[in-house]
Amino acid sequence: MRYAILSDIHGNLEALDAVLADAASRADAVLVLGDVVGYGADPQACLERVAERAHAVVAGNHEHGVAGLLDLDWFNDRARLAVEWTRRKLDPDHLAWLRARPLILELDDATLVHASPDQPAEWEYLVSAEDGYDVFGAFATRVCFVGHSHRPGAWSVGSSGRAHEPGAREIELEAGRRYVINVGSVGQPRDRDPRASYALWDLDGRRVTIERVPYDLLTAQRKILSAGLPRFLADRLPIGA
Repeated sequence: MRYAILSDIHGNLEALDAVLADAASRADAVLVLGDVVGYGADPQACLERVAERAHAVVAGNHEHGVAGLLDLDWFNDRARLAVEWTRRKLDPDHLAWLRARPLILELDDATLVHASPDQPAEWEYLVSAEDGYDVFGAFATRVCFVGHSHRPGAWSVGSSGRAHEPGAREIELEAGRRYVINVGSVGQPRDRDPRASYALWDLDGRRVTIERVPYDLLTAQRKILSAGLPRFLADRLPIGA
């Protein structure tokens, strides 16, 4: 069994379609770690693609913001504008679908969560080594997949000690170790690589790989500007920041 694990699509249809095409022959099922909407110009199309294609979807902070489950004061000014714009573009059925997404799921000895398995509704970022090490007590599975920071990376603990690998690309799931793995962002990477990021989890091969996929950046940028969303959201895409 092989899963494609996507996170932080953020309404970027060009990036989502490129990732789904890349994963089509490489994965048996798709899992999504939240923030399908927000920032990008195609929230409805992205939501519908994910609802049709994904085996499981957990909620991110942007789902909760758009669906009225998170106070908009939580967001910075640009994100708040994008959340408000996105809310106006979705119909009641879309909003109900967003509200129904769980915060955390377990599947095949993995925990799926957007931000952190420790108090997932607090939307804490896992970035530093200690950030990751601190959450191993909050989940019982061998692996926990997260997004939220838009930066791929991995943490692991076991009898041989602890390890943190920012920017990890190939993670061998060794016997006797547990892992937290950030799959990066499909629609708005922030690790200085503008290509869409997602993870392939090979259960039989005991391996997770972070894949990078080029997509039509110019079209995604043009749509953001045409929609009247903040220019910053378009300008950041080609620099991956």
